[in-house]
Amino acid sequence: MEKAILDFIDRLEISEVPMHAILLMQNGNLITEGYYAPYKKDVPHRMFSIVKSLNALCIGILEEEGRLKLSDKIVDYFPDKLPKEVHPFLAAMTIEDMLRMRSCHAQTTYKLSDMEWVESFFKTPPTHKPGTVFHYDTSAAHVLCMLVERVSGKPMFTYFREKIGDEIGWSKDAYLINNDFGDPQGGSGLMCTPKDLLLLAKLLLQEGNWNGKQLLPKEYLKKATSNLTPNVVTGGVKSERMGYGYQIWCGEHGSFVLYGMGGQLAICFPEFNFICVTCADSQGMGGGNQFIYNVLHETILPALKEGKVLKGMTPAITRRMESLHIAPICPENTCSETAKRIQDKCYTFAENKHGFTKCHFSFEDSYEEGIFHYTYNGHDCVLPFSFTECKEGVFPVYDLFCCTSGAWLEKNTLYLKSHIIDTSVGSVHMEFVFGEEDVTVFIKKIEETILNEYNCHLYGICN
Repeated sequence: MEKAILDFIDRLEISEVPMHAILLMQNGNLITEGYYAPYKKDVPHRMFSIVKSLNALCIGILEEEGRLKLSDKIVDYFPDKLPKEVHPFLAAMTIEDMLRMRSCHAQTTYKLSDMEWVESFFKTPPTHKPGTVFHYDTSAAHVLCMLVERVSGKPMFTYFREKIGDEIGWSKDAYLINNDFGDPQGGSGLMCTPKDLLLLAKLLLQEGNWNGKQLLPKEYLKKATSNLTPNVVTGGVKSERMGYGYQIWCGEHGSFVLYGMGGQLAICFPEFNFICVTCADSQGMGGGNQFIYNVLHETILPALKEGKVLKGMTPAITRRMESLHIAPICPENTCSETAKRIQDKCYTFAENKHGFTKCHFSFEDSYEEGIFHYTYNGHDCVLPFSFTECKEGVFPVYDLFCCTSGAWLEKNTLYLKSHIIDTSVGSVHMEFVFGEEDVTVFIKKIEETILNEYNCHLYGICN
């Protein structure tokens, strides 16, 4: 099994998916864990849609307490949010329809308007009859979060903590990010540690029982982790086309998955009492999550099928886990004559709508590290980078933890890549092509909601 784990880590590295954390558990025992520097253990990580599963678990408890029924119409709980004329499709929609991602909307409604998020769900015209086809609708999950609050009289995450989180030892630093309206982002805002996610997955594999105490209704949990809705038509990759339960995904090889965008996964194999938790940033990779699934299926799963049991950390696994880090772009390419030429040379950008006005670069004597200085909307910004590692920093203006590396793609072309690992997870890519007295810049960001000004082309002339 040692070889299987080492192969798993090595294959992930070859896949070039930027990993942040890996945790493996079998038979309720943590076998190994590793964190990719500069990301650190016990630091809350954005888990995105895994909060959807929390909503579903809370609803299962509320049903057991007799405070709601899955067959209840959702409109009955939100009379203050309804339009004057309620569409028949909206009126017919049940809580269970929403849990199974069979709402009456084909997409997330709050992305279509400036309305408050719950209001947008009820006032956006439906696209189809509820309870029929699968569409991944994050606004439905947000409404379910607010439903828990209305029924329990407490914020969903407070209720979750009281009923589940505190019982299983969740970190006190875990929380939900609020949206611009002051409400918790009930479909995508979860911040918790990878270990928190592992503990939740362990509870589910134990059929809701924790130290002899039944925290979750066993029969409800069985349904929640089973295939209640086919999603083969809309699933992006193979492992996301295996069916859907109650805000929990079905996976390959008899697994079920707590799923968050970008590689936040708790992959659970009931047959082997095995859990693999990953945190990553697979956004923009085109099926990046499938790389993670495939590597797991091709390395560790065969060992599990052979009946091998993970024994725990060995010296080889310990050394490998302690060496994990987010890889720089191209560590062997550390110097360029161009760096010497552009040292502290100031470029003024042509007028642009993005707010960037000027920039310059400063390099250390070894030319293995540097700082990108730029002015954005009146802010003097600095972004440190290294050619040999991903250098820690704070992404300017947004104050988000990041790490940045650089590489010379060719003699006069510099590439900077900044990984953001904070309340937002994503990356910013900057390409600089230096002429004799000018610079052409192409910037793109891979992140869902912010940093939009970092999608642009800029042209600067040396002062």
